[in-house]
Amino acid sequence: MRNAILERETKETKVTLSLELDGTGQTSATTGVPFFDHMLDAMGRHGLFDLEVTALGDLAVDAHHTVEDVGIVFGQALNQALGSRAGIARFGDALVPMDEALVLAAIDISGRGQVHWEVELPIEFIGSFDTTLFKEFLIALASNAQLTLHVRSFAGENAHHIIEAAAKAVARALSTAVALDPRVGTRVPSTKGML
Repeated sequence: MRNAILERETKETKVTLSLELDGTGQTSATTGVPFFDHMLDAMGRHGLFDLEVTALGDLAVDAHHTVEDVGIVFGQALNQALGSRAGIARFGDALVPMDEALVLAAIDISGRGQVHWEVELPIEFIGSFDTTLFKEFLIALASNAQLTLHVRSFAGENAHHIIEAAAKAVARALSTAVALDPRVGTRVPSTKGML
């Protein structure tokens, strides 16, 4: 089973997360940030990961610590669930439309955590959610999962649609990248022999 259950507790947040890579898209997200819960739900469902997240954070300050710390724990859980990376496809990409929005995500489970984000968002807030936080979530996730992530929007006028298309694209690309490829067998897909 490629899964992980992790907890992170700081003076700012307490995050508990369980992840099953070979799931069916069963999700539960309770972070106190409704739009973020919606995006986590979209990621689990469209990546076909079983994902359960609970977070208590200093939301009286703002949602930054909560969103970033969920990204950290999600990335750590992904890193743990992947283990040695033997047999994985390694690369994945997805182009996802949502109404007028069109977003591409491409992933390399490279062993190097980085995000390249080319997404313009027309507004700063969706409800109480600061739209800049979705990029911060992805940076935390990619850094801790040690993957390279590119996200680029090609169209979009509605920030909700753009971010949701990005969440779904990342989930679909990640699902492809972590998939076991029988042709790879027990090898790690790298000329170095490790990732």
